[in-house]
Amino acid sequence: MTRRSTILEVARDAGVSKTSVSRYFGAERDRLSAALQSRIAASAKRLGYHPNQMARGLKGGRSRLIGMLVADIRNPFSVAVMHGVEQACRARGFSLMVCNTDNDPAQERDHLALLTAYRVEGLVINAAGQPSRELRSLADQGTPLVLLDRILSDFEADMVGLDNAQAIDMALAHLEERGYGELLFISEPPAQASSRQARLGRFRQQVAARGLAGETLCLPLEGGERQLDDAIAAFLVRRPRAPKAVLCANGNVTLAVTRVLQAQEARLGDVGLLGIDELEWCSLVAPGITTLAQPTDVIGRSAVDSLLQRLATADRRSPPRRIHYQAELIPRGSTRRRDTP
Repeated sequence: MTRRSTILEVARDAGVSKTSVSRYFGAERDRLSAALQSRIAASAKRLGYHPNQMARGLKGGRSRLIGMLVADIRNPFSVAVMHGVEQACRARGFSLMVCNTDNDPAQERDHLALLTAYRVEGLVINAAGQPSRELRSLADQGTPLVLLDRILSDFEADMVGLDNAQAIDMALAHLEERGYGELLFISEPPAQASSRQARLGRFRQQVAARGLAGETLCLPLEGGERQLDDAIAAFLVRRPRAPKAVLCANGNVTLAVTRVLQAQEARLGDVGLLGIDELEWCSLVAPGITTLAQPTDVIGRSAVDSLLQRLATADRRSPPRRIHYQAELIPRGSTRRRDTP
């Protein structure tokens, strides 16, 4: 069995003190000069040294772990934000522990218990249910929490996510400018996520205010293919008063709608299509799908920054903050009609 190198060996190899190496692998890395950090990193890599974070936690009362709970790890939004969270954790000397709940509140409770057992120092949660009692228990123990994308009706904490009202307003303004006047908004179940509720409510409010014709469809998470196919077919065959467009509430819906429109041989552009969330394939499907891109990396990093600010503050019960970021419109051919420039 290969012997594990020690922190003392790294210190000797780098020509620095043991304290400097401890700072490099702990929360005080910023106190070291860039040159010193480079020497320690090179020595650790050369010797194959990895700190025992669990032992460090037992010794110092800190685990150096950040927990992240996501409602659906298959959702491209979750993956993209997770990357930002992980990058921010690594830069600050923390490790990330991710749990996927598969939109199951029972799994959510089990994972929260697991993360508590591992003594995570902070938690980023994209809630699937209403785990307010478990989160309140964590908060009472002094664990800082950040809600990602979704708020809870009976529990307040820092929240980081998209400015949903601005995103819907931007989508409607773009579709109206391109001449679309009959709109179908399609979402996954709004009851399971406050962000979906916000987008749905804003759509209904704004289509009325703008004098547009708007209708909505809320799909189940599983098994809604036939319902979606029938709804889009009915929407397309109705005699139009104005050009029609479909607005998708997230990336999963955009993918499902694109498949249906292709199967029904609808020409994108003549039938407008706009999706919230920028996905890699959206630029590849001719003539390109117009999207509203969320700054997912920034959202992930901001969530970690919020956690660490709470960790560094003696009073963790100060009023919760809500940080909203704006979407970026990426126009493509799916919202460009043949009879317009």
